[in-house]
Amino acid sequence: MKRLILILFAIALGLFLYSTFVENIFAKRLSPKDTVKFELNDLELKVFYNRPFKKNRKIFGGLVPYNQVWRTGANEATTFETNKALEVAGMPLPAGKYTLWTVPKDSVWTVIFNSKQYSWGVDSEMKPMWDPNYDALNIEVPVQNLNKPVEQFTIAFDNSTDNLFLTMAWDVIKISVPLK
Repeated sequence: MKRLILILFAIALGLFLYSTFVENIFAKRLSPKDTVKFELNDLELKVFYNRPFKKNRKIFGGLVPYNQVWRTGANEATTFETNKALEVAGMPLPAGKYTLWTVPKDSVWTVIFNSKQYSWGVDSEMKPMWDPNYDALNIEVPVQNLNKPVEQFTIAFDNSTDNLFLTMAWDVIKISVPLK
């Protein structure tokens, strides 16, 4: 019985210390974590990301500067995983796990699939941790302007027209990355 109490105490102490020094697991996150998945036949795709809110802020050209690498979300680096080789906008992308970075611009975005895994999206100076030496693929996709703002940053898979897209939307901007 004493051993069980000691084990439970150690677990409780570990959770308390983790919550205090690493991440408060008991507090609601300002940019909640999310995972989106797509499965079709033997293809499995997964994106892990954090979803910041607009909160009446100017997003693109403001909070997210134009012409600079963005971690594509908040907190941890966004990851994209595929179990099969893909064509992304006509370019080959081998099966694997990638971090996903973007460079927002007025009319097009650069979307970067990077093979290095980063524990966080930015460094202590709030600069992206992205290392271009690990870029597996860079493509440009056009910006679509939306009629209604999207409050929370959203990544999704869209296969509604039998053409698969990885979409990203926030504020009044949406991009669609063609996948095959």
